[in-house]
Amino acid sequence: MEDKKIKKPELLIPAGGMDTLKVAMDYGADAVYMGGQKFGLRAKADNFSIEEMKEAVRYVHSFGKKVYVTVNIFAHNDDIEGVREYFETLHNEELDVGDTAIDALLISDFGIFMLAKEILPDIDIHISTQANNTNYMTYNFWYKQGAKRVVAARELSLNELKKIRDNIPSDMEIEAFMHGAMCISYSGRCLLSSYFTGRDANKGACTHPCRWKYAVVEEKRPGEYLPVEEDERGTYIFNSKDLCMIEYIPEMIAAGIDSFKVEGRMKTALYVAAVTRTYRRAIDDYFESEELYRANMDYYKKEIAACTYRQFTTGFYFHKPDENTQIYDNNTYVNNYVYLGCIEEITDSSENDKLVTIHQKNKFTVGEKVSVMAFDGTNIEVTVEEIFDEKMNPMESAPHPKQFLYIKFDNINGIKPGMVIRVKRL
Repeated sequence: MEDKKIKKPELLIPAGGMDTLKVAMDYGADAVYMGGQKFGLRAKADNFSIEEMKEAVRYVHSFGKKVYVTVNIFAHNDDIEGVREYFETLHNEELDVGDTAIDALLISDFGIFMLAKEILPDIDIHISTQANNTNYMTYNFWYKQGAKRVVAARELSLNELKKIRDNIPSDMEIEAFMHGAMCISYSGRCLLSSYFTGRDANKGACTHPCRWKYAVVEEKRPGEYLPVEEDERGTYIFNSKDLCMIEYIPEMIAAGIDSFKVEGRMKTALYVAAVTRTYRRAIDDYFESEELYRANMDYYKKEIAACTYRQFTTGFYFHKPDENTQIYDNNTYVNNYVYLGCIEEITDSSENDKLVTIHQKNKFTVGEKVSVMAFDGTNIEVTVEEIFDEKMNPMESAPHPKQFLYIKFDNINGIKPGMVIRVKRL
């Protein structure tokens, strides 16, 4: 890369729970965003209690990295006192000062913004994509209110982001999505979930009805379901492909984006490991030289495709999405690899053999070849020679999730605690 003065963008990774937070740190995230147990937009994620939040902040800060906490609902009257109490709890528990200080709150709502400024004045505030931030006047408004960063609406092109960058103060940060699921509604402000199920997408309980199969019913012909088809490919008319900008890091940087955000607080540790590791290497390679970045493109694309995804699109960044950005024939993920677990420790057995310990997530068997995802971007291919339960009873297979297991591999060279184990399943 020619201009070495350009600041390397932050790689911002989702943490749905403590396990994925640790994976994000191990594989190179610069910052993580997570929810408390109230007032975030991912009710189904594990999320963090106050004590877990303290542990998380200490852990992330031990890496010299940052933690952002989401409080990005659109509040109704009945929410206000609850938000106030929540902020007061964060203050009383010293999550705004000292070694447990949260680095920023992620907020959408004007009222919640004011409460945060009143009760937690020492915590930076980032304005969520939910606030529909589509122009430089909006960014300047939030800057004058004291916000440090604004998360771009997903409906913006790179040219629009560049114009925003040129028309806002240099110390106002722009965060933009780099990878993950896209919403069919305007920056996530969808009413379908509330309408069909009573679960509010803007309070973290979205049922993703955009992934369902639909038909048309004509008013005077009730019960007669007419298929909705384009080119006879199916009826999943709202089902968007996933965003992936791994091939366009130079363009994202040139647009003036300060933080590259990955979607997915409800995703597995395998997803977090694969996406974090790949984008970390791609960004670092680009800042070493653009030639290296281009030379390694096939590797990045292969590794990104090793986690679950719904095919890929560049969203709104280069042009308005068209019929090619939707998936019409199904609502399922592409799933080339299965997540088996994270290595918790490496121990000696009574025979002085090295055993790795995991809390297993999916089935695998003795004799199966699995892949350990090393932190440096390489993959260590090993064979499972033996499996033992927590009482050291031998097992031929591990069919039940969440078992605590000891595993003997045929080779442990380069394997370390924290690494993710996966297996290819076609």
